[in-house]
Amino acid sequence: MSNIGRDQSLAADFFDTLYQADPDPWRFETSEYEAAKYAATIAALPKPRYRSAFEIGGSIGVLTEQLAQRCDALLSVDISALAQERAIQRCKHLPQVRFELMNVPHEYPKESFDLVLLSEVGYYWCQADLHSAQQRIYESLEPGGHLLLVHWLHDAPSYPLRGDDVHNAFQDFAAVSQLKSVSSQRTADYRLDLYERP
Repeated sequence: MSNIGRDQSLAADFFDTLYQADPDPWRFETSEYEAAKYAATIAALPKPRYRSAFEIGGSIGVLTEQLAQRCDALLSVDISALAQERAIQRCKHLPQVRFELMNVPHEYPKESFDLVLLSEVGYYWCQADLHSAQQRIYESLEPGGHLLLVHWLHDAPSYPLRGDDVHNAFQDFAAVSQLKSVSSQRTADYRLDLYERP
């Protein structure tokens, strides 16, 4: 828990620097780990189809493209214009997907969703922004809607939080809100938790 003291979320320039140096800095397109994690993410969705989904931090759109197959409408947002340009190109054959540049939780869509996906994003937030995001996500979830969290578990010294910090915080939030834990998975590398709003 040593990283919790960091009081600033990572900003757009952190990500733009990475994408300028390498258009796929986390190997989303080629990593076996990412492919297996994406398959587990999609498999964890309880409903065959979602009316309106929200993906926070869509990056270059590899998971966005897969998630779109299960959604009537999908809003994917990212803080980096460089990453999102690639996502838009990747998903241009998917009319149900729209993209917006957005710095969650300081910006948040006004609509409601029956699925919110937070995958590999929460540890870029400071503790205060994580708490703010929890509330905004909860308020945007429709009754019966799902929140799916997926995060890498290893240490990354440049990140304000760790994957377990994010998931433990949502576990605590669920205990004081009406979010219901539906399922949980943990591998050596990542943790996946699914919640439902009654």
